Amino acid sequence: MARRFPAAPRLVGRGTTSALSLGVRTLLFLFGLVIAAGCGASVAGPTNPIDRPFTLGVGEATSISGAGLAIEFTGVTGDSRCPADALCIQGGDAIVGIRVTGNGTASYELHTGDSSRAAAAHGRYVISLVELQPYPFSSSPIDPRDYRATLVVRLP
Repeated sequence: MARRFPAAPRLVGRGTTSALSLGVRTLLFLFGLVIAAGCGASVAGPTNPIDRPFTLGVGEATSISGAGLAIEFTGVTGDSRCPADALCIQGGDAIVGIRVTGNGTASYELHTGDSSRAAAAHGRYVISLVELQPYPFSSSPIDPRDYRATLVVRLP
């Protein structure tokens, strides 16, 4: 006669799934906290002091030490500067876009051809455009990713 053993308990997917889901949910929550903590005025990358010029490429950002500011060079929205190898009646203008975070967030347009619009006040700081490179030549168009803006942050 065959001997019968009691049936082994079967794992019901429900209990295992709940424990697994809870672990995954906890990991996702912790990951979200880490990401959220990384958002704000702090920028992973170089830090520059007040009153010292710094250069950024398009899409690059920097923190200004002691000011609680982060500045990002968002791009050049227009460049009508007279090419270096041409004779022009007017010098033209290039428009440099920046985004400043810290004490609120704001975007500004700084101009190369108009000194009255080459700076922007953000809180108690003034951000000024010092230079935009490369300078145009009539024989070679500038790739928008090649622009480099030199800026400086000062207290007035």
